[in-house]
Amino acid sequence: MRILGRRYDTQTPVVISLDEGRISDVATDSRIADDRLPWIGPGLIDLQVNGFKGRAFNDPRLGAEDVLQISRSLDRFGVTGYCPTATTDSFEALARMMAVVAGACEQDTEVARRVRGIHLEGPYISGEDGPRGAHPRIHVRPPDRNEFQRLQDAAGGRIRILTMSPEYPGAAPFIARLVATGVVVAIGHTNATADQIRAAVDAGARLSTHLGNGSHGQIRRHPNYIWDQLAEDRLTASLIVDGHHLPAAVVKSFVRAKMPARCILVSDVVALANLPPGRYNMPSLGEIDLFENGRTAVVAQPQLLAGAVLPITAGIANVLRFTDEDLSSAVDMASIRPAALLGATEPWLAPGRLADLAIFRLPGADRSEPIGELEVIATINAGRLVFGELPV
Repeated sequence: MRILGRRYDTQTPVVISLDEGRISDVATDSRIADDRLPWIGPGLIDLQVNGFKGRAFNDPRLGAEDVLQISRSLDRFGVTGYCPTATTDSFEALARMMAVVAGACEQDTEVARRVRGIHLEGPYISGEDGPRGAHPRIHVRPPDRNEFQRLQDAAGGRIRILTMSPEYPGAAPFIARLVATGVVVAIGHTNATADQIRAAVDAGARLSTHLGNGSHGQIRRHPNYIWDQLAEDRLTASLIVDGHHLPAAVVKSFVRAKMPARCILVSDVVALANLPPGRYNMPSLGEIDLFENGRTAVVAQPQLLAGAVLPITAGIANVLRFTDEDLSSAVDMASIRPAALLGATEPWLAPGRLADLAIFRLPGADRSEPIGELEVIATINAGRLVFGELPV
């Protein structure tokens, strides 16, 4: 198998050869230079996927077939790995979701190849209006080591990320115990003080979940938990850059402050993704409005967003629109950076590696014209073409 295109990081025209799905050769040839060639980059990794096209991981009716369909649905966006995300719910509901995802991974290599671990967002978050976001207050609770271990057991050890608030007594030792087992602890949906955030990071917390969201509508200008996380160099920030969750100026400021090496793009897509505008009832969230422009809102509290409906590819294009970063930097935030957070550091074009590639077009990526929409034309997952057609 041969793939012709331009490397996203160097803009160099290349021919990538695959042998039984593994990268066997990467040849550069200036004679094939052509601005019309598609871009070739690493497969995208989305650490926050709540659902897709009517299927939610928090849905009590979730089955293994649903997990497979969500997993396959992401292929057309260049996503080769993702984290099924469960949000705040009862122990019984969360344990069931963990077991269903674990069972799907064990039964189906299609699922196992795509799932990089489970992201548990809550239930150990702030109960305050604002930081709690759209999570149901009734199920918010303090960190519980025994409960978490039971959830981890139900998941077959697949919980890789826990988003929590360190504002509770005993949060730091709880974090340290989880970090020692290989779980990435993220700070999110929090009303923690500067001291509590510092203690959490000292204990091993490494990520800020969707920084700037899941917070009060109004906070004191300083100090506050956004500034504290923004200034903490040991924290990487995940950002939802769909054009609704963060204004362009905030994205630009966050990326400048954190620097691209400490920024990760997530989609935060929910079950409403790929559905027509309208009013929907979502498990644990109630009635949600989906508007024509892609914005979601809780009907009872329209100021609250209920996740996103745009894929992670929209975030890449918006980073180019909102900041001074180049294509390489924007794609890294959606691929290399999240993979590294989960422990994968092998170069994306390493000889002998099973190919995980996204081949795409993006008008204006070289700044020669206004930024257009990112269109994935082919996705290769673990050496297999799972979406589109290869440029040859």
